[in-house]
Amino acid sequence: RSDPLVHHGRHFGRTIRTFYRIQPLIKNGLTRNMKLETGRITEAELLPSELVEHRVFRQLLDLSPGLEERLSSGTDRDAFYAADMLTRGIDSARADDTKSLKSVLVDWITPHGGFLSPPIQRNVKTDRGFHHPRTGELLCPVNLDWDDPKVRKDLASGNLVPSGDLWPRFLYSGYEYDPSNPWSGLFRSAILVSAYRHVFTSPSSVSGKSAGRATRSCNARIHGMKTVTAPSIAYIATQVRFGLSSCASFSRTDRVTDSEYFYNLIVELLEDPEEQNEVSDLLMWWNRQIFPTYLSEGRTVHQESVLSKIKERRRRLLLEEAQNANRGGSVDNPAIQPDS
Repeated sequence: RSDPLVHHGRHFGRTIRTFYRIQPLIKNGLTRNMKLETGRITEAELLPSELVEHRVFRQLLDLSPGLEERLSSGTDRDAFYAADMLTRGIDSARADDTKSLKSVLVDWITPHGGFLSPPIQRNVKTDRGFHHPRTGELLCPVNLDWDDPKVRKDLASGNLVPSGDLWPRFLYSGYEYDPSNPWSGLFRSAILVSAYRHVFTSPSSVSGKSAGRATRSCNARIHGMKTVTAPSIAYIATQVRFGLSSCASFSRTDRVTDSEYFYNLIVELLEDPEEQNEVSDLLMWWNRQIFPTYLSEGRTVHQESVLSKIKERRRRLLLEEAQNANRGGSVDNPAIQPDS
């Protein structure tokens, strides 16, 4: 039986960080925790990068019960082993998701009731990326015009290789980008929602048939996940981008897909304090797509509901009580009469 840390690593990679080096994260985290606990430093003294790493380390400890005690009381060898198990989980989850998304992406980009021309092979990627009009259109950076023959030719030939900071059209709702409002529709495309459901709430949930077909708990339920995290959106976007590309194997150092840079920039944006108004709206939207029972502050109770009527009655009685008090009436033990 595998170490539970492998299990925790799978969820950590999908929802917290997928490209983090776990060994230095643990080493730096333990050292920093000791300094913070002994008062040698304060969080206010941490550099921005150190503060981010500290927060990620704390999220890891919260995710894996008993890990903090295991690391604190163990040896360097124990810490190395824990990092190895967590990394194994991160890598295995990413590989599993890459493999499972490769074929279903073809279904999602095929027009309803239609077909792709030329057809795309489900298990071979050489005809994807900028070699195919459909995947090329979706992957084309929003700052480039896919309808321009020269742009298509340069992208297909490799003369033009978009870096991770040139974001593709598939990130946008309806695959439409508004340069005057780059937040509009960002990370709200149908293909992202389908991929998220496929990974976190079961492949069958994409088609709405999960109730009858699911045979085991989904990843979200297994890990007690009840809300969408910002890094999980970045993770899914990175997986979809790679799945649409013609690259055969996933590599963090691949300069063609530039996946690590792409992922890190999305996480950086979604965790930027200055962008939290837009991010809060985005996460609320995502939670409603993925977790139908999600209750947010923006959800209001119907005025004709029983709850509204009860609260309305209570407000009316309190108002009458206050009015009686102002008139000098007795309010020591006001009797609440039932409505007629």
